[in-house]
Amino acid sequence: MNRAVLACAGVALIAAAGAGLVATGIKLPARAIVTTAAAAEHDAPIYYQDPDGKPDYSPTPKKTPDGRDYIAVRAGADSTSDKTPAPPATSSAADRKIKYYRNPMGLPDTSPVPKKDSMGMDYIAVFDGDEPDDGTIKLSPGKIQRTGVKSEPVARRVIRTVIRAPGTIQLDERRISVIAMRSESFVLNVANVTTGSHVVKGQRLMEIYSPAIASAAAEYIATISSKTTAGDGLYGRGSRQRLINLDVPDAAIAAIEKTRNVPTSVEWDSPRDGIVLERGAIEGMRVQPGGVLFRIADHTVVWAVIDIAERDLGAIRLGQAATVRARSFPGREFAGKIEVVYPEINKETRTARLRVVLPNPEELLLHDMYVDAEIAVGSGTPVLAVPESAVMDTGGRQAVFVDKGEGRLEPRDVKLGQRGDGYVEIRDGVAEGEPVVVSANFLVDAESNLKAALKGFSEGARP
Repeated sequence: MNRAVLACAGVALIAAAGAGLVATGIKLPARAIVTTAAAAEHDAPIYYQDPDGKPDYSPTPKKTPDGRDYIAVRAGADSTSDKTPAPPATSSAADRKIKYYRNPMGLPDTSPVPKKDSMGMDYIAVFDGDEPDDGTIKLSPGKIQRTGVKSEPVARRVIRTVIRAPGTIQLDERRISVIAMRSESFVLNVANVTTGSHVVKGQRLMEIYSPAIASAAAEYIATISSKTTAGDGLYGRGSRQRLINLDVPDAAIAAIEKTRNVPTSVEWDSPRDGIVLERGAIEGMRVQPGGVLFRIADHTVVWAVIDIAERDLGAIRLGQAATVRARSFPGREFAGKIEVVYPEINKETRTARLRVVLPNPEELLLHDMYVDAEIAVGSGTPVLAVPESAVMDTGGRQAVFVDKGEGRLEPRDVKLGQRGDGYVEIRDGVAEGEPVVVSANFLVDAESNLKAALKGFSEGARP
């Protein structure tokens, strides 16, 4: 009773004081009068946002198809943030249960109740189902759009790649001839042939005298000229073979058989077409057995010895086509085939050597010339392939993100095959037609690692 009386008295005193202030002409500040209205206006919602953070807004209160209320966004809230304000945990209309609240800046910090960070931003609610337990990663449509995540179906493609490697031109060892004496000889004269000269088979190179050749020729003439043995070819065969063993040219032996005269000198001819690489013959010189007088090589067919990286050796097959470009002839291509893969690896450069046989009818490719080779590898059979950007390669593990739809991405281990043209073969792990993420993979991987960390923190924070 006393409290009621005191309350009435207080109200009466306040009313009297207000009337007195008005009567005396004292005006109250306008700020004090509108404070309550301004506060109410400032706290009024400016729009309503989808509770799941989807880019769906409404100027008036609205409900989702499952009966949940849209979240009111106040005038003081950061409307440009992509973080959805956490609804109160006591939302009676929500069908899903809030598991916990996570830091809006992505830090490994969670809370079982609504909370704000040091900058005043609301923690983000994580509902049941947002953290899948099937190993997939779920991203919101807004985050997928901002990070530029794109998917492409796995398809069959023909993968070809080109191995590029340097090399040098070498002479074909099977097309080199050496002219050497097999007995003590003397060079009587030398033809007008020098190092670098081009000669043809049968062209005269020099004239020599050899006592051993003269003796063998006399024996052969005596055998084929004797009245007793002339009619029997077996008797002259041994003497003729002796001349052959002394490497006497066939033309000189034919001349001996025709003239039946012992030659004082023998003309020596070129055994093949080619270029004189070495001339050791000097007029008047004495030559010991084995002494090299001429070295001649045929340049119409040459070798390109190519050094390729050890990692590319498995793609090389004998008979593969190779294209060689000489730095001396820009724009000119020389086609050949791989004939030999040398059975050794250079331990210093970790390269293997190939031998490519090249026709050289114009003799443009010269010994020790630098060349660049291109070898196309890969079969014409289509294989399952994805863009190289789709593969996350850690060295010991290769994986892709399979797009399961509705923002759910599944990391999956794969086995890789050959690469080429910006694609890589998938031998195991995915099926044809499955969409895989081909861009922003590292951002998705970072997001998956962050979610795993947050899940671990949340599980540790819950009782």
